[in-house]
Amino acid sequence: MTTKDFPKYEYLAEDPNVKTLPIMISLIIGAFFAVLNETLLNIALITLMNEFDITLPTVQWMATGFMLVMGMVIPISALLVQWFTTRQLFIGVMTVFTIGTTISAMAPTFTILLVGRLIQAIGTGLLMPIIFNVFLLLYPPERRGKIMGLVGLVFMFAPAIGPTLSGIIVEYLGWRYLFITVIPFALFSILFASKYLVNVGEVTKPKIDVLSILFSSVGFGAIIYGFSSAGESKEGFLSPSVYLTIIIGTISVILFAMRQFKLKEPVMDLRVFKYPMYTHAVFMFLIIIMAMFSSELILPIFMQGPLALTAAAAGLVLLPGSILNGIMSPFMGHMFDKFGPRVLMIPATFVLCGTMFMMSRLTTETPVWVIIVGYILLMLSVSAIMMPAQTNGLNQLPKSMYPHGTAVMTTLQPVAGAIGVSVFISIMNARQLHFLQGSSNPQDAETIKQAMVAGVELVYFIAFTMSVIAVILAFTVYRARPNEEDEATESK
Repeated sequence: MTTKDFPKYEYLAEDPNVKTLPIMISLIIGAFFAVLNETLLNIALITLMNEFDITLPTVQWMATGFMLVMGMVIPISALLVQWFTTRQLFIGVMTVFTIGTTISAMAPTFTILLVGRLIQAIGTGLLMPIIFNVFLLLYPPERRGKIMGLVGLVFMFAPAIGPTLSGIIVEYLGWRYLFITVIPFALFSILFASKYLVNVGEVTKPKIDVLSILFSSVGFGAIIYGFSSAGESKEGFLSPSVYLTIIIGTISVILFAMRQFKLKEPVMDLRVFKYPMYTHAVFMFLIIIMAMFSSELILPIFMQGPLALTAAAAGLVLLPGSILNGIMSPFMGHMFDKFGPRVLMIPATFVLCGTMFMMSRLTTETPVWVIIVGYILLMLSVSAIMMPAQTNGLNQLPKSMYPHGTAVMTTLQPVAGAIGVSVFISIMNARQLHFLQGSSNPQDAETIKQAMVAGVELVYFIAFTMSVIAVILAFTVYRARPNEEDEATESK
């Protein structure tokens, strides 16, 4: 079944004969467990070190390698969407993910475990843009907010419960069950999709430009690897292996971008940036990702350092905000459909700004409840900004640009994640070192605590300045509609 079977309707959700609920269930089940898998393993890294007798830099490849592979495969998702039907692509990608999960569950050595993990990353990386693209084609712009809010629930709620769930599984069942428990749900998603999923896009089979794929794979892969390695190297960004890798990656990305403008059928059409609300959404998306990383990375360090909380307690402090973010995403999507982006984004950016400033005043005397409330406010503001901004930006694109628009945004997520991790950690460490060098007793435990507080304060102050930019951007947003001229050209 293809879109050609439904000539009267521009979107399949408008056709009473098409059951969109089973399609959504198929995609959301697969997405939930693929995204859950991103954070499910984080708390088990120490266990894996002991199991396989490996070092911390080695075991970190379970996270770094996952992000690296995602960054390399996402750019080609726009091409794959145009080469295969939705049904073929989703089932194929979920099968790859399931194979990787099975290999990891049975792995006798760390090398085999890592191979399985990287195969999982291929499936996860390709799945995200496919799902965004399907929902854009299923639903008209005026109904997308609520639907994309449901997608936001999956993409925010799954990573939120990952560490908590994995802690319970590792403690009572063992690390292999982190993979074993996922397999039945992945298989169910494949079987369910085999029965209910239909094609919602047009298979055009554009020409494959091998050079573009090479530039994008090397470029995005090298950038993610370089920034991720900066945190592991004692020299940081001054290490030749770090800055040379980043330079090579940057040059490759520039060559990739230049080539896309020359091709009649680009792998990733960067002409999406000619649409102002899409470009606006990308900038807002990057700011929010950075703000989230400043908290998801720095707050646990702060709580386990100066506040002397356990890892479990630190995770529980962040859990209410993360869960509330996922729960509120569908509501924010409904509000977006009803009132547009400005009503949500303007007040939310002010809340974000105030929260970042509050976090920049953290001290060793700060009560834990203040951090809980601050993180809840942060995640509420994120739910009111990120998915509405993405939906609004994608709404302005013509249908032919949907695969490229989703590919650009999902590519930027692991890239921004790697950059955010390394930059914020580097800033915090540099501020700590400067503080200790200026103190009379740098070995004193209390002085070390104060140095870490100073580092956290600086990171959050930078996040505060970024949130000020978000406030300014919020005042320039307007409800986006597909360009009528572009749509008319497409129909011809």
